[in-house]
Amino acid sequence: MQTIHTENAPAAIGPYSQAVKAGGLVFTSGQIALDPATGAVVQGGIREQTARICENLKAVLAAAGTTLDNAVKTTCFLADMNDFAAFNEVYGQYFTKKPARSCVAVKPLPKNVLAEVEVVATL
Repeated sequence: MQTIHTENAPAAIGPYSQAVKAGGLVFTSGQIALDPATGAVVQGGIREQTARICENLKAVLAAAGTTLDNAVKTTCFLADMNDFAAFNEVYGQYFTKKPARSCVAVKPLPKNVLAEVEVVATL
């Protein structure tokens, strides 16, 4: 198992890694809408937060040697299912290969963000 870390995504805010490589796969930890430069939650609503989440995931996967195109499964957590359609609009721009996905509503999310996404990708 290899731990993945990049300065191009937010540092872990707990006792975990941004991602790990194991058995030909990359498993990311859940990413939230934190700006990697400031550590602050990005301003705006679900669209802005989803874009930041996806950019953070792109950076973590790049550090692991893969891309969003190699995602095989995502798990998505929304603070409010009323944001589902707007979340999907942005998510769909990043995950064009349409990996398998689960999407559930949970409350609260860390730092009171609107969404969190984790990815399993092939190398």
